[in-house]
Amino acid sequence: MSTRLRCSLLAAAALGLARPALAEPITLNEAVERTLAASPLGAAGEASVRSAEAGRTQAAVRPNPVVTAQAEDFIGSGAFDQFRQAETTLSYAQTLERGGKRAARIGFAERNIVVAQERARVSRLDLAQAVQRAFLDVQIAEEVVWLAEARLATEQAMRTEALRRVRGYKDPLFVETRADARVSEAELAVNEASLRRDAARARLASFWGGNGAEIEVPRGIEKPTDRLEQLAAADDDLAAAVIDQARAAVVVEQSRAVQDYTVSGGLRHFRATGDVALVAGVSIPLGRFDRNQGNIAAAQANRQQAELQAEAGRLDRLRTLAALRAEAEAARMRADGIMENIYPKVRKTLDQVREGYSRGGFRFSDVQDAADAVVDVQSQWVDAMTRYRDVLSQIDRLTGRFDVLAEETQP
Repeated sequence: MSTRLRCSLLAAAALGLARPALAEPITLNEAVERTLAASPLGAAGEASVRSAEAGRTQAAVRPNPVVTAQAEDFIGSGAFDQFRQAETTLSYAQTLERGGKRAARIGFAERNIVVAQERARVSRLDLAQAVQRAFLDVQIAEEVVWLAEARLATEQAMRTEALRRVRGYKDPLFVETRADARVSEAELAVNEASLRRDAARARLASFWGGNGAEIEVPRGIEKPTDRLEQLAAADDDLAAAVIDQARAAVVVEQSRAVQDYTVSGGLRHFRATGDVALVAGVSIPLGRFDRNQGNIAAAQANRQQAELQAEAGRLDRLRTLAALRAEAEAARMRADGIMENIYPKVRKTLDQVREGYSRGGFRFSDVQDAADAVVDVQSQWVDAMTRYRDVLSQIDRLTGRFDVLAEETQP
């Protein structure tokens, strides 16, 4: 809210808004920082990254070796009775991974770590957006309380004038009753606005476990930062990480098309002679039927899908940002126009009607109509600022206003 607007409202209200005792001033950035530090999302993001890192550790593990014990001709008839011709073999076998399988697994697991980190960062941006909306809610609620108190002061002054005219037998008795009713309505509006402000403060403070009664936000609502068409780096980085993950998945499937060898070696004992001989072997799958072509094709399609979705998402964010900027400008212009042009005029109209009423030139109903016009303009301002709040928080989310804070708290 501009300085000129603030002065106009101060003159209209003829009083200041009571601030909570020992209130702690807090900025929007400070509110976001406290929330990011206290939110369980931080621990959740760390757990997600640890899970991905554990996957990286597992991906580096080589296949386990196999020890085989085998006995042949250990029982039979004639010369093969009672283990006399038994041959016992003890061998050690190891699978040799080919086609870069281990490196492909490790590469895919490392991409998973990056994706987990970027998703945690984006979730922090989403949380920052929620905090910003709550912060703006408090600012708007403060203004609503101010306007409600201004209305109450006006209604009380109107009642004083109405009582003077009724006591002087210039107006009927019902005018006094109506004036009392309007003061009661204004008092209810102040109480309701105060409760809503307290609730807005409590909700804001709940993001970091604070006490809403002990915080104070700056007066006025800022305009969005002019970042041209720049989009949040976090969203772009997450999209790039997902694409890299899909590409790594293709490499994994391609590596699986190469068959692994298994080599073995051991000792064979001949019971009949007591001799020992060395045995060795190799197992080579032919790969005649299964070359993993289906899984490779599926992974390539998933990679293409990730690339196209990333570009589609980027274009959609650009279009949304352009539309939101126009909507924000319209809402801001309407709010400023209401308070800088319309509000002073309806206030002046009310003052003129009250002056004429005190001289007997108008009826009390004329004063009521003029006062109701002021209330209607105030309601229009609140509606415009509420729309502006929604749009501003979306703009700041899309442009990554709090991206640096989200990155600093990255697990």
